[in-house]
Amino acid sequence: MKATVVVRLKTEVLDPQGDAVSRALGKLGFTGVKGVRVGKIVEIELEHEADKTALAEKLRTMADELLANPVIEDYEVIV
Repeated sequence: MKATVVVRLKTEVLDPQGDAVSRALGKLGFTGVKGVRVGKIVEIELEHEADKTALAEKLRTMADELLANPVIEDYEVIV
């Protein structure tokens, strides 16, 4: 079973990498880009687990303890 954890900076946290990408897109001629936020996707291959609620909780624990910095990042778990 594959699960995905999408990690993004919280909206109130500055994103210098996103700003750099936004500027680069403008220099390459792409117009209309109002803003860019850069995050990360973590794909995790797991043994099949019948209880999706327990699996989602396990993934949230993984994200809280390792995959995301809860002080500056939000995450979304997709099972």
